[in-house]
Amino acid sequence: MSLRIGETAPNFEIETTQGTIHFHEWIGDSWCFFFSHPADFTPVCTTEMGRTAQLAQEFAAKNTKPLGLSTDSVEEHNKWILDVNETQKTTLEFPIIADVNHKIAQKYEMIHPGESNTAAVRSVFIIDPNKKIRLMMTYPMSVGRNFDEILRVIQALQTTDKYGVATPADWKQGDKVIIPPSVTNEEASKKFPQGFDEIKPYLRYTTI
Repeated sequence: MSLRIGETAPNFEIETTQGTIHFHEWIGDSWCFFFSHPADFTPVCTTEMGRTAQLAQEFAAKNTKPLGLSTDSVEEHNKWILDVNETQKTTLEFPIIADVNHKIAQKYEMIHPGESNTAAVRSVFIIDPNKKIRLMMTYPMSVGRNFDEILRVIQALQTTDKYGVATPADWKQGDKVIIPPSVTNEEASKKFPQGFDEIKPYLRYTTI
């Protein structure tokens, strides 16, 4: 059965580079950036693991825990981490799942036979503190992820949750947001005393 946005992320228990984790328990009250890789000791994956490590403070500021996955062993992961740290000039501290039997990759539909029968494609899941899937992205094996977009969408999700708004195309923190059509002008005036701009009855911008 396909995973969908808004559904509870499947729970699991698995070995990682930081010991056994119980996924939902490990997430706790945080958000999670859960992302998969085709294999250890591969060039694109090495840059992505390094970039995630370099952005540790940015993820922490958004109360978000990164969690990697590759279908290799903990032993191989630990050797690879040394290469990541060396080549990407960083210190990787987040856990990487050892999904040797493809148990989690299958559960999260990360194996795409058109790409490979054994390696996970570059899947991204953003999961909130309620353990709900809030975003899914899938990249082909040959294309590295855009981490600016990953951080942007986490910020957007947290902003829309907090203020009951939506975000326009290319929104970045500090930009104007959209008041949902379900909110009347009278309600909007109370909810957003700073005022709003009505471009169309269904398109109203405000600042937060």
